[in-house]
Amino acid sequence: MKKIFYLFTLTSMILVSCHADLDQVPTDPDLFTEIDVYKDADSAKGALAKIYASLAVTGQAGPAGDPDIDPSLIDEGFSQYTRILYTLNVCSTDEAVVGWGDPGLPNIHEMSWDINNPWTQGMYFRLAQVVSFSNSFIENASDLASSNTEAAYFVAEARFLRAYAYLQLMDMYANVPLVTQVTTELPMQSNRTEIFTFVETELTEVSLLLPESRSNEYGRVDKVAAWALLSRLYLNAPVYTGSDMNSQAIANAEKVISSSYSLNTSDGNGNGSAYDELFLADNNTNGAQNEFIFVVQFDGLNSQSWGGSTFMVHAPIGGSMNPSLFGVNGGWAGLRTTKALVEKFSYSISSSDPDGYPLSWSDSRAMFHTDGQSYEMEKVPKFSEGYGVTKFKNVDTTGAAGSDSSGDHVDTDLSLIRLAEVYLNYAEAVTKGGGGSLATATELVNQLRSRAGAPNILSSHLTSDFILDERSRELYWEGLRRSDLIRHNKFVTSNYLWPFKAGAASGKASDDYRKIFPLPEAVLLVNSNLTQNPNY
Repeated sequence: MKKIFYLFTLTSMILVSCHADLDQVPTDPDLFTEIDVYKDADSAKGALAKIYASLAVTGQAGPAGDPDIDPSLIDEGFSQYTRILYTLNVCSTDEAVVGWGDPGLPNIHEMSWDINNPWTQGMYFRLAQVVSFSNSFIENASDLASSNTEAAYFVAEARFLRAYAYLQLMDMYANVPLVTQVTTELPMQSNRTEIFTFVETELTEVSLLLPESRSNEYGRVDKVAAWALLSRLYLNAPVYTGSDMNSQAIANAEKVISSSYSLNTSDGNGNGSAYDELFLADNNTNGAQNEFIFVVQFDGLNSQSWGGSTFMVHAPIGGSMNPSLFGVNGGWAGLRTTKALVEKFSYSISSSDPDGYPLSWSDSRAMFHTDGQSYEMEKVPKFSEGYGVTKFKNVDTTGAAGSDSSGDHVDTDLSLIRLAEVYLNYAEAVTKGGGGSLATATELVNQLRSRAGAPNILSSHLTSDFILDERSRELYWEGLRRSDLIRHNKFVTSNYLWPFKAGAASGKASDDYRKIFPLPEAVLLVNSNLTQNPNY
């Protein structure tokens, strides 16, 4: 059974409110208060674990029963962070469709969400929870951190997690309140430029305070995570602020590339590829962990939810797919991909390439199930429409299933930032004139392609559009596609269409305002300082 950091103690951080006359040290030795939580580094570590856990679990009672987010806004099973991230950032794109008719879900691929959509509301509140937990921890642990090196690392980690949450809020909702302290006052609205500056400043500062590369325990971030997230932030700066910051994206990517993180090249299951090990149940030990810069940990026994990797393994299984090969007891027959993703693996750069570039090849990243599945998609709801995806599994490199013998819950960890993304950040920023080395960019891309069994490319092949496609080949279903398409002006425009984009069978353009999601109506009703995003 894998060790999961955030299970150090999920009960060590409690929320208490009291009047002055009740502000006393309790006499009950079994009652935990903030005094206990922040009395030493070991105790404070449990409170930090709660922030990390807010990205993995949905409540206080296992997979269901005591949710963090009001179930009238979103079902607890849907509300897990990486599940909503997938829904909003992948199902809204060419990479996936989902055939279920749950409230608000069909609207995501159709780009017809409104202010009461459960998924856009759920993400806002989930990220707000990360910010709230982080603010509380930073405030309460600061005194301890002033005299304890380990606690100082904890505070830097909380600041990173808060910056990550704000980057996501900025990306998805644009103009959100910027709150950095625990307060009962209704916050004012900030804009993307203000939030961008905050995230940039925080990540720059904590990169000097976090532990050295890979010196932290697995599942906790180090300074390389700050550099990696900065490279992502700067790559998207034209969207967020209108500024070209590709040179800064390159500078931070170079720090990551020079660190002790490395691509996984260990083919533990002997199938001829080291790519699939990234998405197996033992990816915390099989070599994939060397590539994971920021990861959400899952354990089929101790961190159960109906999101996370449980969702990523069960939901795409259906039709003639055999659940036992995936280490689970059944499929949910929901997720599939469109032909637009499949086509990314069946192209040729030039049929007359003087260097003999092949017209076709095998790419181990193309993990599709085709038996009984149609390439063309006539309707979204029918599972047989569109190819299945076999990327995520709950088996280890020996083929053994995960720790939950019932086959319900999954052990596979999900990476939020891995080294391959940073390689591609560097390459894209080079193609966009940010400096760096075209030769280095080509070599980095070829490292990814070689691992997948795809032939090397030449520097002349390296264009921004090629990198966009290569990002999809390498990173599909990992929660990045929507922002990638927005950055390349292909998300809502007619520049690029895919099946059932904006609800049309052949795809159609959507409205420009769909590049960001609406602020939840529940938030606007409470805080009159906020103005809804345009056209919602």
